[in-house]
Amino acid sequence: MEPKLFMVLLGSKATGRNVEQHDFFFGIGHTLHELVPQMKAFWPEAADSLHIDGWREVTSVEGYQVSVLPKENQLHDNRHLFFINLGGYQSGKLEETHYTLLTVQSDRKSAIKTSTQTEFFKTNAIEKIKSASAHIDEKYGIDVDDIYRIEELLSETDKQHYHIHLSPGPYAVSDEIHLGYFKIPAGENSPDR
Repeated sequence: MEPKLFMVLLGSKATGRNVEQHDFFFGIGHTLHELVPQMKAFWPEAADSLHIDGWREVTSVEGYQVSVLPKENQLHDNRHLFFINLGGYQSGKLEETHYTLLTVQSDRKSAIKTSTQTEFFKTNAIEKIKSASAHIDEKYGIDVDDIYRIEELLSETDKQHYHIHLSPGPYAVSDEIHLGYFKIPAGENSPDR
């Protein structure tokens, strides 16, 4: 079985927090269960409250097949897989709304441009709300809270052993998104539904 790239939405209501918090974890493994120790190491403050709220095996993004190759078989790619977290405000709501996306682009500038074409950006951009102070990222001039090449988010072990390869795949099927609360029991290495 070939290793796969997983994108996992983790949740936690750590001690002293009033509301549940979330973060995204990216890891390479043969199964989701195999990645539980890495998830715990990624967010140790979550302790026993750590759980999975959703996950995706990343195999296809924007018409590209996503493969995990051994580092020694690394091929030159002129495109990269980016993870973008957009933040925006809606009038009358005391919260910052977030929208995440994966995109295949040649560089950060192109990835950001793609994010501005999303419906979320068009309807939640800061410019639409006159009372909002400048939360806009000074470097990019838009409300991009976070942008990373996926390789930047992998563990040091994954970076040393694997490479994310993208190849055009016009018949690529959309990845299945698994939603729901998956408990990670304390002292165990596999999530239960």
